[in-house]
Amino acid sequence: MIEDGTGLFTIGELARATGLTVRTIRYWSDEGALPPVTRSAGGYRLYDAASVARLELIRTLRELGLGLDDVRKVLAGETTVARVAAAHVAALDAQIRSLKVTRAVLSTVARRGSTAEEMTLMNKLARLSAAERKRIMEEFVDEMFHGLDTVDPAIRERMRSIAVDLPQEPTPEQVDAWVELAELIQDPEFRAQMRKVAEFNAADRGNDTVAGRSMWFPMRLVQLGAQARERGIAPGTPEAEEMLRELLGDADRAAVLERMESTSNDRLARYRELLTAVKGQGTPRAHREEFAWVVAALRAGMAG
Repeated sequence: MIEDGTGLFTIGELARATGLTVRTIRYWSDEGALPPVTRSAGGYRLYDAASVARLELIRTLRELGLGLDDVRKVLAGETTVARVAAAHVAALDAQIRSLKVTRAVLSTVARRGSTAEEMTLMNKLARLSAAERKRIMEEFVDEMFHGLDTVDPAIRERMRSIAVDLPQEPTPEQVDAWVELAELIQDPEFRAQMRKVAEFNAADRGNDTVAGRSMWFPMRLVQLGAQARERGIAPGTPEAEEMLRELLGDADRAAVLERMESTSNDRLARYRELLTAVKGQGTPRAHREEFAWVVAALRAGMAG
């Protein structure tokens, strides 16, 4: 306190009283958050006891991360601390989510041993908005079914209803899965594979075919492979041939094999796994072993 009996403080006195630097106090005063009560004869800014309390409030709000604009509004009574705090919480939540995405991307980079270019792509893909992620998936599905009017409507609807989005707090595994999924569905070779699957489906059906039947047949193949593996029946044996005949009858086995190889490849299985991983539903069964048994049995039967 200056020794003139006025009870006023210079910026230097405020600094000593509060532990703040002169530079900080002067900056807050220049910005209008801490206006001086008056000035001395020499032009120095002077503050009173209320200024000390105001300064402590400013420091508290700044330590909590509020900007000076918000601080000024609180001090001017234009808003409340509670309202500003709520807005700041929302901003911090967004920042935390962003940091978690950053951490997940860096974890993926470290695990993969990615190059700088790959890291840039992964970061870009991971930070896409929900609308952008949806657009990527919709374009993929549109290209897959374009012009194929006889595709099983149940299959078409199932593909279109897939909503893939990262949760607000994604795990590194979910970010990794989304990045891999985005890379996969934008790969022209994979798109061509999926288009071929859709073309097979459309060619197998007529307009009067019951919707959903296309999903029944793969399920039966999975059951066949599972039963054979459980019973220890090897492809190419008479028992395997009997199981195939019971399921397929007189169907063209070469055509069945061609369709099996188009729909049960590793990349399509990985696609299903990634969808489930992004949604946080655990690791799905892609039934690789069951489909592999059926394919091996078909090949063995045709070779024999």
